[in-house]
Amino acid sequence: MYLFLIQICKAKSLPYFCDSILSQMQEATLEQAQKLGLTESEFNEICNVLGRTPNFTETAMYSVMWSEHCSYKNSIKWLKTLPKDGSKVLAKAGEENAGLIDIGNGWACSFKIESHNHPSAIEPFQGAATGVGGIHRDIFTMGARPIATLNSLRFGNLNEDKTKHLLKGVVKGIGHYGNCFGVPTVGGETYFEDCYSTNPLVNAMSVGVMKTGKTISATSYGEGNPVFIVGSDTGKDGIGGASFASADINEDSAKDLPAVQVGDPFQEKKLLEACMELVETDAVIGMQDMGAAGITCSTSEMSAKGEHGMIIHLDKVPTRQKNMKAWEMLLSESQERMLVVVKKGHEKTVTDIFDKWDIHCEIIGEVTTDPRLKFYMGEELVADLPAESMVLGGGAPVYEREYTEPSYFAQRDTFNIDAIKEPSDLKSIAKQLISLPNIANKKWIYNQYDSMVGTANSTTNSPADSAVVWVKETSKGIAMTVDCNSRYVHADPYVGGMIAVSEAARNIICSGAIPAAITNCLNFGNPYNPEVYYQFVYALKGMSAACLKFDTPVTGGNVSFYNQSPDGAVYPTPTIGMVGIIEDIQARMTMDFKQAGDQIYLIGKSKNDIGSSEYLHKLMGVELSPAPAFDLEEEFEIQQTVLKLINSKLIVSAHDLAEGGLFTALMESGLNRGLGFTLNTHTLLRKDAFLFGEAQSRFIVSVKAEQVTAFEASLSSTSFEKLGEVTTSSITIDSNDWGSISEWKSTYDSALEKLLKK
Repeated sequence: MYLFLIQICKAKSLPYFCDSILSQMQEATLEQAQKLGLTESEFNEICNVLGRTPNFTETAMYSVMWSEHCSYKNSIKWLKTLPKDGSKVLAKAGEENAGLIDIGNGWACSFKIESHNHPSAIEPFQGAATGVGGIHRDIFTMGARPIATLNSLRFGNLNEDKTKHLLKGVVKGIGHYGNCFGVPTVGGETYFEDCYSTNPLVNAMSVGVMKTGKTISATSYGEGNPVFIVGSDTGKDGIGGASFASADINEDSAKDLPAVQVGDPFQEKKLLEACMELVETDAVIGMQDMGAAGITCSTSEMSAKGEHGMIIHLDKVPTRQKNMKAWEMLLSESQERMLVVVKKGHEKTVTDIFDKWDIHCEIIGEVTTDPRLKFYMGEELVADLPAESMVLGGGAPVYEREYTEPSYFAQRDTFNIDAIKEPSDLKSIAKQLISLPNIANKKWIYNQYDSMVGTANSTTNSPADSAVVWVKETSKGIAMTVDCNSRYVHADPYVGGMIAVSEAARNIICSGAIPAAITNCLNFGNPYNPEVYYQFVYALKGMSAACLKFDTPVTGGNVSFYNQSPDGAVYPTPTIGMVGIIEDIQARMTMDFKQAGDQIYLIGKSKNDIGSSEYLHKLMGVELSPAPAFDLEEEFEIQQTVLKLINSKLIVSAHDLAEGGLFTALMESGLNRGLGFTLNTHTLLRKDAFLFGEAQSRFIVSVKAEQVTAFEASLSSTSFEKLGEVTTSSITIDSNDWGSISEWKSTYDSALEKLLKK
């Protein structure tokens, strides 16, 4: 975007920031609108809305608000089909900045996940850092205090120097912002696939808590009520970031570096505390953070929601640079800023709080009954437009794109498991498997994140399939996870979409929690590609089916299209962020084996399936194969069974089977306490399918010897099989010595760092 504006001036043979183009009420041209990312039909529609040709500033404002990133113009039709209703939902998708659910005892949980993919591809440290800062603001602008962060990361081939550079920058950025801001990073996932080489995915999730009834809405009303801008000064960083995120990455994208925002976690920490103090007063009408499209977005969305307008004086906005132009202020995405509408007469209450925290707090306008936004620079009216015309669900365009079944499905359907020769040295395969970047220990990553820093609440930090955070002043815990195996979604978008939700629910269940709701970050390629759009549509259909089954409504999230380079699109990656509720945190379940002699069981069915597994793809070199075996009804019934086992205290550990299959899950269960296991392979299945296949709907549980009879009796209607028992340290498979757990731990723990050092 920033580059486009420079090009426009050059095309006119005018000096950069020339007044005759950028600050006068001069009519914009179609050529300018197209360079800003608008289509001819969209420019014509803007002319119809305004009843005149917009000026350059107004055109620039519409270009960001009608970009894919802000308007969801290519996705809103399908987003509306996602289930949004639930007994615990306090704020449905689209109603507020983040989802909100009732967790009981007068407390509510706010949570949301969003992407910062394109900025991270260009400047990984700041791109990731500001992604963390932005998602936290969505939480505390509602009046909730952030208590935990999670992230879902995707990178290219780890043997490439570029991937190592991106990985190191992103991880450092996440760690820096989260650690300095004082909110722990408690969970996440990291995958490495060639398709993410140019387009890494950086999805950040924030979870917060608040007392019910204390929600601050992102709205504006009440004629004459003052409009404040609070937080950091407005600068030229981040100008046009929303449009930057709405285009494919190419070799010229690095030239758009000014579109990447710069974050200050210490400033955000002060802003957080000031806002937390402010919400306890009776001064606030509404509050919204300034994320994508900055002042333009916050003023238009708050005004549209409250069915009022605003008069804004841009010359009163505190700035970092002198002589900033109107369009620069309106499009800037400088971080750590909020727009607050205050009850008239309560101005001093607000200024006193922000003065105490040494944060800028300036009145820049007032609310009007006329539902228009009028922006002035001094005495000059630089933009005048109806708020409703700019926002999602208002005047922003809505498109229904064509979609066709991907041509690669034909190759997928030729897969024949019998064409894959079973390996004779299973131990060697297992060693290679746990050394793969997608499976190996990610401690090099998570050790850079502080999981206990400055929490208002406390994370248990126990080894579990989902992070669990205690809600102080109650006995409750919130379980949280992020999940998506994008290779499954690529293989079958509908089934893969169901699996993404189901695996998230599996992880919540394994902690002893009841799944409550989800947020999602939908990362796809270019929506104008019919095969990409097919992936999007069917992934959402699969997600909807699973959410309805698990009663986990969608409370909001983010769509990130254009994750595509000249080499092609990324795997379709609908990342699921899920939260669940544990009534008594003391009853939480962990994944680790507890003591030698405990019996190990598989809940669910072993299947002769290796489709889309790490084993098949990475070690056998098969690029396309069907998604793993999956049945939604079976999944739901088995999850309910495991939850009953946990609540009945009939098991002492629970861990779901995911990447790497059965052997990997058993090894992971033994690592925390240095315990091994015995295992007898299934005589009716291929051994590679039994050990390394990733068929879904399966759990490993361990049971005390004295509880085996009661345990088995409780499973009369559920498939299960006894696998073996926990040992002091040795691993034995079919009576063959596979060494000690410490040897496997050494391989598992060191694999990622070895790749990074190559």
